[in-house]
Amino acid sequence: MNTHILIVDDDNRVTSALRRTLAYEGYQVSVAANGEAALSAVRTKPPDLVILDLMLPGIDGLEVCRRLRNAGDGIAILMLTARDAVADRVTGLETGADDYLVKPFALEELLARVKALLRRRNPPDVAREILHYEDLELDTATRQATRGNRLIDLSTTEYELLAMFLRNPRIVLIRTVLMDRIWGIDFEGGPNVLEVYIGHLRSKLEQYGEKRLIQTVRGAGYVLRTGE
Repeated sequence: MNTHILIVDDDNRVTSALRRTLAYEGYQVSVAANGEAALSAVRTKPPDLVILDLMLPGIDGLEVCRRLRNAGDGIAILMLTARDAVADRVTGLETGADDYLVKPFALEELLARVKALLRRRNPPDVAREILHYEDLELDTATRQATRGNRLIDLSTTEYELLAMFLRNPRIVLIRTVLMDRIWGIDFEGGPNVLEVYIGHLRSKLEQYGEKRLIQTVRGAGYVLRTGE
């Protein structure tokens, strides 16, 4: 297995435990102790997944995450935080993290999250499928979205959500179905996490004033269709 994981945490006990566990599972592992080192490591050798602590000396985890997303990196990001307030979780997701895990956590749970994120990033079926609706198009092989002639950078979770909508145009997808399909039945983030990602997706799809395609169905969920 050549999958490369970068651990970013200034706690040596955490990084040592994670390095041993992930290496045992066959992953290639590197470590950065602060935000500056993490950004340098990503530029030197881009990882497939970053395990990113929220509280870091210097550039914190939120800023690292924001810079990675602003650079258009499709790296999967699992954020670690000692804060368990819903607002803190949402803030992490708003900056572009794909998932989060609250400290302290069981190593088994972290491994499960890592494997789930990597499966979503590298699905076993690599056959090309071009999904489209109106002027929106998604290439499942390159995982690139376009609207008109404009390329849209998507995080792993944003890609999964958009693919679900494009595979089910004009069908109302209820919130629980979306949550289960994207994050798994045991995810405890709550519906506000889904709303955060829908907001991200809409912002990217409507960046230059394009008409809204992801509509809210009050009391149910969301649907991909043109305006009411």
